[in-house]
Amino acid sequence: MMDKTASTPSFPMPMRGLLLLTGMYTFAWAAFFRYFGEDLLKWLSMDSTWSSAMQSSLFGSIGMLTSFLIFLSAFYPLSWRYLSWIGISGMFALTIWFVVGFVPELGWNKRTIFHLFFNQLLWLFLLSYISKRAIDVKKFLENQK
Repeated sequence: MMDKTASTPSFPMPMRGLLLLTGMYTFAWAAFFRYFGEDLLKWLSMDSTWSSAMQSSLFGSIGMLTSFLIFLSAFYPLSWRYLSWIGISGMFALTIWFVVGFVPELGWNKRTIFHLFFNQLLWLFLLSYISKRAIDVKKFLENQK
């Protein structure tokens, strides 16, 4: 039975737009890591003489795959919730990887903090919120039957 006092959850179009934006934005940053890894890491380290063999190519490839799945989830966000869950898991894994694998080499500075906050954590928070809304709407629709 449906509770008449409960408000009807909705999944508005701007949330789909945020999924698309998240996918494109993270894909672009992942492509930077994949194709310009050494130069990007030099820039992130704030030391033009810095050099190290890090797995930026693999990091970028996984980021590109994750962001593509997030992008796809925007087309059917209620039915393809699992794609956004994979995206959240991938973004969380990339965040941990960046903190554990890259920051000790690069050091904490304004660029690494910027990357961690604006390119990882902010999108992770937004994806979690959107996924929660999709779950709420899907549960509501299933209870309508």
